Amino acid sequence: MRATTKKEALHELAELMHAACPSCGSTKDIATILAEREQIGSTGIGEAIAIPHGKMAGLSQIEICFGRSIPGIAFASADNKPVHFIFLLLAPLDSSGPYLKALSRLARFLKSPHTRSRLLHAESAHEIANIFAETSAFT
Repeated sequence: MRATTKKEALHELAELMHAACPSCGSTKDIATILAEREQIGSTGIGEAIAIPHGKMAGLSQIEICFGRSIPGIAFASADNKPVHFIFLLLAPLDSSGPYLKALSRLARFLKSPHTRSRLLHAESAHEIANIFAETSAFT
């Protein structure tokens, strides 16, 4: 990621999500949903991980995108450490069960120090994609 602040990171991921999923809404709409959720409390869960998330009208399925910051970003995380891994998760308005399940699967996937180390040291997007493909958390 190019971002160096939490606000920049949320906007950068909102741009990425919009480009990959135009039905998710505009970059501004996505960034607004994320900023509103962050006002409730930081989605930085600790262990270098943040999972900003929200629900959007018009979605038919859960959408996820990933960003990595090698130097880390201050995110007001639970452990007050910089965030290196940011998963943006958007879900349809009526998807409470699948939404919570997706959040849980992401947290479980990232619980492994070995997985986090592999993601941090991966040298390409292709290598990162392979790490995701190796796990059942994303199937």
